Amino acid sequence: MKKAPNPIDKHVGSRVRMRRVLLGMSQEKLGEALSLTFQQVQKYEKGTNRIGASRLQQISKTLDVSPGYFFEGAPAFEEQLGAAGTMAVGVAETGSSYVVDFLSTAEGLLLNRAFVRIRNPKLRKRVIDLVSAMADDEAPAASAERA
Repeated sequence: MKKAPNPIDKHVGSRVRMRRVLLGMSQEKLGEALSLTFQQVQKYEKGTNRIGASRLQQISKTLDVSPGYFFEGAPAFEEQLGAAGTMAVGVAETGSSYVVDFLSTAEGLLLNRAFVRIRNPKLRKRVIDLVSAMADDEAPAASAERA
C-alpha cells in the first residue's frame, strides 16, 4: 500500500510550486539551479519527497524568499495556534490553504495576474460580479450532477 504524503510536506511543496510559477520558472530551471532533475523538483512539489533543511535553504535563496515563507498557512501551524490561543504574525491566516491551492494552479495564477493588471476599480468590481454570477449559475448544476 502506498503511503500518503505528510500534509506539511505537501504544503511546503505547494508553496515551492506557487513561488516558482509566480516567478515564471520551469521545474527544469529550478532543478538546474539546485543540481537536481526536474523529476526531483516534481516530487518535492507534490510532497512525495520531503525537503531537508539545507535543501529548503537552497530553494529559498533560489526563489528569493525566506525559508519561513514555505510554512505560512501550514496545517500544523494553524492547529498549534488554535491550541495556544495566540497568533504569530505571518504564520497562519484563516482560509489561506484554499488560496495557496488556487494560486498553485495555472488557471489561478493566470486569473490573478490578469486581474491585478485591471486598473479601473469599477471594472474590477464588474469582473468580480461576473465571476460570482457564473459561480452561482454553476452551483445548481453541480448539485444536480451529484444527485
